[in-house]
Amino acid sequence: MLDRRLFILGLGATMVAPVSAVAHSNFKLDPKYQPQRVKYRGYAPGTLVVDPRNRFLYFVERGGYATRYGVGVGRAGLSLKGSATVGRKAKWPSWTPTKAMIKRSPKQYARYANGVPGGPGNPLGSRALYLYRGGTDTMYRIHGTTQPSSIGRAVSNGCIRMINAHVEQLYERVPVGARVVIL
Repeated sequence: MLDRRLFILGLGATMVAPVSAVAHSNFKLDPKYQPQRVKYRGYAPGTLVVDPRNRFLYFVERGGYATRYGVGVGRAGLSLKGSATVGRKAKWPSWTPTKAMIKRSPKQYARYANGVPGGPGNPLGSRALYLYRGGTDTMYRIHGTTQPSSIGRAVSNGCIRMINAHVEQLYERVPVGARVVIL
């Protein structure tokens, strides 16, 4: 009888758990996308370098090293290229799809036109670094994700996705004003 009650309680808890928590509980990140300290030269310490082709973001450190993170990147034709700066940062950011996103995929994005508040179900995840050029928001972000299986893939609308724990670590290390280079 007790086993049956535990089974029913467990089943009930699963039904009310957030879909993202249940859907990703068995996800295993490819080890090459785990944060790693690597030799890296060519940019000043504190610079973020995004390599969309290889799906890595490098946080450049002193002494010819960088911390390398695996990322998800924009689909073909939807990525930002060149230089930007971190114009602002947010914890548990809200999200609103751009007009271009709604136009490209109205069935998917129109219902979110008024925005989604920050929190565990928000597509931007737990942290966001907002990329600016010339003092203007580019609408591109380096952010967490509710879809960890997208790391290592080109699936986004142009933003750079990271595992939430990884973007939280990066968020603490990167100041507003940091240079970002997207290759």
